Amino acid sequence: MTDTAMTEAPGLAAAGVGIRVGARELVRGLSAQFAPGELIAILGRNGSGKTLTLHTLAGLRLPDGGEVLLDGIPVPELSRRAVALRLGLLPQDLEDAFVTSALATVLIGRHPHLSLWQWETADDERIAQEALAAVDMTGFASRRTDTLSGGEQRRVAVAALLAQRPATFLLDEPTNHLDPHHQLAVLGLFRKLADSGSTVITTLHDPTLAARFADRVLLLHGDGRWTLGPVATTLTTASLSDLYLTPMLELGGNGRRVFVTD
Repeated sequence: MTDTAMTEAPGLAAAGVGIRVGARELVRGLSAQFAPGELIAILGRNGSGKTLTLHTLAGLRLPDGGEVLLDGIPVPELSRRAVALRLGLLPQDLEDAFVTSALATVLIGRHPHLSLWQWETADDERIAQEALAAVDMTGFASRRTDTLSGGEQRRVAVAALLAQRPATFLLDEPTNHLDPHHQLAVLGLFRKLADSGSTVITTLHDPTLAARFADRVLLLHGDGRWTLGPVATTLTTASLSDLYLTPMLELGGNGRRVFVTD
């Protein structure tokens, strides 16, 4: 896609984005349009720049070259409220500054939709309750956050993001602290949102989950190199062995692709 097309296209785009940490070049010239209706998984070794790439796309840090566009507009030119109405970020780890209820935490996701000094409405509370139900947390609304397990806290954080209702979801290791059942449930939830027209970009450690849920994958090598392409042709034993610097095997069964170390 040309730079002109990126400035005219809806959704999130990276135009020649570079990411550096000190003298290390992690990502060089990333150009991509992240289209509505797809789920993109970002894979790479620890320290390869997955989280920094996500934070750069979210506008939390400026790229070291190039620019990030949201609906054709450079992100720094938009107000934080305008960005939050269109784009939501799930951080890798959350540290609560204060103890509150699960419902109050989820209602934070509604703040971009409220004017200054406006209190949440009954409709906002309904949306928050629906978000809790979507992550299997019905009945937890009044629970104090310091009484929740790590997995339950993670699902509350996902619910807050759902309550925000952005068009684009940026997820940093959304399966952190989740048991296998809820890992699949949460990724399945975002798969359905993508199928309904949202854009979902998520970092993952497990290429098997990427093969199961993603349309495209972005492979980050941590030395500037990157590859973006369809799951079916980009996720291979050769590409993953090169990515993780260890031999990888592909197993198959019941229509699933499973990747394991050799």
